[in-house]
Amino acid sequence: MKKKNAPKIESARDTIPEGVPSQEDPKKKNGSPGTKALTALIFLAVLAYFGIQVYTSYADPLISAVAYTYQVEDTISVTGFVVRSELVLEDSGGKLLRLNRSEGERVSAGGKVAQIYSDQASLDRQTEIDKLQTQLDQLNYASEAASASEAALKMDSQIAEKLVAMRRAVASDRLDTASDSVADLEALVLRRDYTYTDAEDLKAQTANIQSQLSTLKAQSAGSSRTVTAPKAGLYSAVVDGYETVLTPDTVDTLTPSDLSSLQPSGASSDLGKLVLGDTWYFVVSLSADDAKSFTEGASEKLRFAKGVDRDLSVTVQSVGAEENGREVVVFRGRTYLAQLTLLRQQSADIVRSSVSGIRVPQEAIRVDENGSAGVYCIVGVEARFKPVTVLWSAADEYALVRAQGTGETTLRPGDEVILSAGGLTDGAVVSYAG
Repeated sequence: MKKKNAPKIESARDTIPEGVPSQEDPKKKNGSPGTKALTALIFLAVLAYFGIQVYTSYADPLISAVAYTYQVEDTISVTGFVVRSELVLEDSGGKLLRLNRSEGERVSAGGKVAQIYSDQASLDRQTEIDKLQTQLDQLNYASEAASASEAALKMDSQIAEKLVAMRRAVASDRLDTASDSVADLEALVLRRDYTYTDAEDLKAQTANIQSQLSTLKAQSAGSSRTVTAPKAGLYSAVVDGYETVLTPDTVDTLTPSDLSSLQPSGASSDLGKLVLGDTWYFVVSLSADDAKSFTEGASEKLRFAKGVDRDLSVTVQSVGAEENGREVVVFRGRTYLAQLTLLRQQSADIVRSSVSGIRVPQEAIRVDENGSAGVYCIVGVEARFKPVTVLWSAADEYALVRAQGTGETTLRPGDEVILSAGGLTDGAVVSYAG
């Protein structure tokens, strides 16, 4: 018997037409060595990129600081004596005294300085007279004011000014001036109140006060004595005993040992003294090296620790002979004498020189390819080079510079200067770490 041939079974591969891509098993493709190698390579590249970014940020991060205006001074700190031409007023002999002048007030020759009273009752009467006279002045002002509202507005402005003056006096430790401001302020407040008083009431109060004043003045006649100034000058209530020990005639002959052994004479007076003329002196003992840097007739700046809130222009009066490594230097001034009447032994700074500029950290200063000094500043998201001239520098700390650029390349106070950053060039994009 003849056997039949079995049917031929063709695979799918054999039946796929030519030119059509085969569909391989996805699992077989993903697991190929080439795919795994490519995936690993991409992962390592991404990891290396982020690693480089982190390293760059921490190895050379963007560090910046703000530039601002600053001044550096070369000063010599000293302690010396303020010398003036002074006339001590004769003591009142322990009697009751009332001063009529404030500290530093100018008095003309023959001007009233104080009033001396025979007993307490006479002093009390004068106090009452002054009080009533103040009220009378306030009433007269209110009566003469054309409009109560206008007068009140004017009073408000004057009261505000007195408050500012009083605060300034307290801040500068001038309590005598502050006391005067308080008295003036009280008078202004009372005067403002009177501006709203009825006209008839004002007249009645004025007549009553005038009657009281007439009676008190009649009672006080002959119970007091007036003290007047023998010469014109500035009044000072403090007598410290140096008035005859330190005089303008002797300052140029003083030695360092003289200054160190100075003692007050013990003189005193409850009437105070007069500061004559308009010249004052400041006498100090300096090391020989410091003293040799001063030249007679040269102009200097003197800054007292208290008394005056500004630098004073002075002239070098004299430089004495050396004694045990020290010399006496005398400075002469002609301004602000009225504010120096209470100063005697005083600390001060002699300002030899000063430099003003824009302060930047020393490490921020760089030199470009043209040899010009400058700093890189953050402008938007870019680093911009701004040329400068270095005026003064402190090693490894900071420097004072002056801007040399124009327009956008001009360094200004408030600019953010770059201290450290990677790849720093003009126009480079910068970003902060993190």
